Amino acid sequence: MSDLVGRSSPNGHASPMPTSEPTADPPLSKNKLKKLRRDQAWEEGRERRKELRKKKKAEKRERKRADADKKDSPPPLSTPAERKANDDADAAAAKNPKRQKSIQLPISFVIDCGFDDLMMDGERKSLASQITRSYSDNSKARFRSHLFVSSFNGHLKNRFETVLSGQHAGWKGVRFLQGDFEESVTQARQLMTTEQGGRLAGAFEGKSSTSGEEAGEKSVELGEVVYLTSDSPDTLTELKPYGVYIIGGIVDKNRHKGMCYKRAMDRGIRTAKLPIGDYMKMSSRFVLATNHVVEIMSRWLELKDWGRAFMQVMPKRKGGILKDGVTVLEGLPTVSGRHGEIDNEPHGEIREDEQEPVVLEEACDELTTIEQSASTDPIKEAG
Repeated sequence: MSDLVGRSSPNGHASPMPTSEPTADPPLSKNKLKKLRRDQAWEEGRERRKELRKKKKAEKRERKRADADKKDSPPPLSTPAERKANDDADAAAAKNPKRQKSIQLPISFVIDCGFDDLMMDGERKSLASQITRSYSDNSKARFRSHLFVSSFNGHLKNRFETVLSGQHAGWKGVRFLQGDFEESVTQARQLMTTEQGGRLAGAFEGKSSTSGEEAGEKSVELGEVVYLTSDSPDTLTELKPYGVYIIGGIVDKNRHKGMCYKRAMDRGIRTAKLPIGDYMKMSSRFVLATNHVVEIMSRWLELKDWGRAFMQVMPKRKGGILKDGVTVLEGLPTVSGRHGEIDNEPHGEIREDEQEPVVLEEACDELTTIEQSASTDPIKEAG
């Protein structure tokens, strides 16, 4: 009953309380009505759009079939200009063939980075660039090797993980080990005897992978282990299947001469130098960056010709020419897109205006601009 009793007004009369009654929804605005109609029209046309998409896909397939038929049966070239243009296009395609699939060979390259405490910051930066270039060249080579980076710790590792954003973690076909090069040699030999070890192709075509038969079973022969250093009295004549070739990863501007040779001799490892002096005349010192050594050996795996490999990789500013009487195989592909040219000054660094970006296709699908240095443990020949 209290709900029906009115409140007293100031003059003493009771005023009735307002009662709650349902109110009608406010009318929609013009914009809301337009939107509502559009939504309804969209829903009504859903099936029609579906049929239209199917029709377009069918027409696209028909166009592709028609284009394929045209390529198989090209129209005759009526004028000399058309025939010449077609010949020029064929010649350009022959000069730039599609990239062939890289083939893994049973051979390993080890970059020994156990000299971190002997280098300055700028030299470590150069070494990091050379390792990056070595990975890029090896991954794109016609015949690639297994690549190991040993003694990967200290300042060098910190640079890769911070400044270079850890991009090396996504690299395929390369292994970073904190242990020294002997640990890398052990792992490389084990890897090359597995199914992932690679097959005998390129320069290894026709080579035997067995050391003999015993009780009807074949065993893979362990290859040679060679530490490459310019101070070695021996010269490397060829690369062999299942071999492990160690490259000194040091950029020291020749402050620590003979360091790699002494390191190998202390461990009882055979040493050798690349046969640069047997094939080339140079207008400056025989100094190569780590990545140049890797690339030269990669070229040899494809060409089986040191002279041709040196001519393709040696920077032109070094003024290298083949010695008299040295010939190279004819009809082999040449390499386009040089990485840069070494300055003739003792520091041997690449000039800034000659640097080019490297595309790390198998790492993280991004463009990485690296600075390449040409100073490392020299692969040179005295005199």
